[in-house]
Amino acid sequence: MQTLPTIHHLIDGQLVAGGSRYSEVFNPATGKAEKRLLLADKTTVEQAIASAHAAYPAWRATTPLKRARVMSKLKQLLEENADQICALLTAEHGKVLGDAMGELQRGIENVEYASYAPELLKGEHSRNVGTAVDSWSEFQSLGVTAGITPFNFPVMVPLWMWPMAIACGNTFVLKPSERDPSSALLVAELALQAGLPPGVLNVVNGDKEAVDTLLHDKRVQAISFVGSTPIAEYIYATGCANGKRVQALGGAKNHAVVMPDADVANAVSALMGAAYGSCGERCMAIPLVVAVGDATADAVVAGLKVEIAKMKVGPGVDASNDMGPLVTRQHFEKVKGFVDQGVAEGATLVVDGRGIKVPGHEEGYFLGACLFDHVKPGMTIYQEEIFGPVLGVMRVNNLHEAMDLIDAHEYGNGTCIFTRDGEAARYFTDHIQVGMVGVNVPLPVPVAYHSFGGWKRSLFGDLSAYGPDAVRFYTKRKTITQRWPSAGVREGTAFSFPSNR
Repeated sequence: MQTLPTIHHLIDGQLVAGGSRYSEVFNPATGKAEKRLLLADKTTVEQAIASAHAAYPAWRATTPLKRARVMSKLKQLLEENADQICALLTAEHGKVLGDAMGELQRGIENVEYASYAPELLKGEHSRNVGTAVDSWSEFQSLGVTAGITPFNFPVMVPLWMWPMAIACGNTFVLKPSERDPSSALLVAELALQAGLPPGVLNVVNGDKEAVDTLLHDKRVQAISFVGSTPIAEYIYATGCANGKRVQALGGAKNHAVVMPDADVANAVSALMGAAYGSCGERCMAIPLVVAVGDATADAVVAGLKVEIAKMKVGPGVDASNDMGPLVTRQHFEKVKGFVDQGVAEGATLVVDGRGIKVPGHEEGYFLGACLFDHVKPGMTIYQEEIFGPVLGVMRVNNLHEAMDLIDAHEYGNGTCIFTRDGEAARYFTDHIQVGMVGVNVPLPVPVAYHSFGGWKRSLFGDLSAYGPDAVRFYTKRKTITQRWPSAGVREGTAFSFPSNR
């Protein structure tokens, strides 16, 4: 029996073994295990933290300009190695190569933003706040920071975190998803080639044991997380209880409102990508359409049926395919179970993707696009985050009913409205209780120089991911007030609070 290649950890600039437990990494298009992954134990994670802790003083003392130059070189290396990175991503996650390339590009944009560190870390200065007294603030690094990232964007989400953390002068320990870890590990190795000193960035593969070690180790000052809401809540509560700064991004259930005046053909085209792109495995996917009026709903459903019939489903390595497999058999069964439950609870299954077969890939985790109509708020497929290629259509009478639905949901990650009416769009964007809003844009994911974060149970913590909020999350403000008395001039003892006199 052939031994599977082993994926190691990256600690102190070296690939190392650590831990005695393994898990298998599958190719979701074939259903076959292709690699085995070492799962870090507590000792291994502590070794990575120690490496980051030892590297911190020298890296903190490195000028922001030199840190920025490493990021600039990394951007170049990511572009030069894009094909290799995306091939790994597709082989382990399953998304089609076009989606993989788009994911990498969004990650590269965050590296590019981190390369602006000398500008981003500039403080504020006030001269003569009092006579011969100057005051300024500066943003100093925290120390060892850590990130725990999900399976659905194994390249992009780590690049939301560690480039900015490191550009701000911190060191970092990354724990990627154990389902598809290879692309994140390759990117970290490219960072070493870009000039990152050993120990500044470490990668440990693992499960809850690794996570809990990061959460409880006093040397770790801050933790970033992206994943499901129950785990986000656990990460936030545990990290805060251990005195850490925490940002934990959780689940989503994003609604797209389609108004009667909308360009339906444009809305249908946009919804196809938003609902079924990356097999629906993204927190900004659109799993729900809220159509205002029956005529609008009928037109949207009819248009979606036509477009779904044109879709090609197959392995991600085939550029002609629109959608690849789900990430694991377990997740495939979970998503299929949601479809079963939607039928049982009375929603109308307009398009059923459960029986799809891909020739030559019969053991792959393929589920075709599914479309429900007449979804109601009490149904499981309305309440739960499905994270698969399942789109539900709801029918309401007016915009206020649509907004009440959205505001009542526990998640507040993203939403959008399709309309030609500027007044409706303005009212929607002003009043909806959601963190990221699109107008005729179904996936309103902020660019790298804005920040990403939802409301309600989609985000735990005060600061969002990447962009300007990341600079604040990975630094702490220090304010300095300084006075140099003039020679020969000595004031008497002052008992009052300093003023600007």
